[in-house]
Amino acid sequence: MKMLLAVDGSPISSRAAKFVTKLAKEMAGPLEVILFNADPPLMQAVAIKIGLQAAAKYHAENGASAIKSARATLKRAHVAFVEKLVVGEPASAIAKMAKAERCDVIVMGSHGHTALQTLFVGSVTAKVIAQSDVPVVVAR
Repeated sequence: MKMLLAVDGSPISSRAAKFVTKLAKEMAGPLEVILFNADPPLMQAVAIKIGLQAAAKYHAENGASAIKSARATLKRAHVAFVEKLVVGEPASAIAKMAKAERCDVIVMGSHGHTALQTLFVGSVTAKVIAQSDVPVVVAR
């Protein structure tokens, strides 16, 4: 089974990583895990102002920070994984990566906002579910 674990560095992402470690222990066959983070792009004016190198460094540091906790959780549980960090709108980047990598499932966390809160703040999880053909498991 091939799984995309989408994380953003939040405590909810850490729970999703712990969920993946439990699944790995229960699975009979091999599990391939892609530890994934999509860092939202900077506004164009900001990217131009700070320059390409500074923008690349900014995104690299954000990505490294976002996967740090999940990486440690997976390593402690001896779950093999590869890391993929991209710059892009998170929901569409997650859906595209899962399709491109031919993943069987996407695992991600959700903060559990109410419908009204989601209306105002949006939900990456809800957008991934809407955009992806790959099944999504939501850890809360």
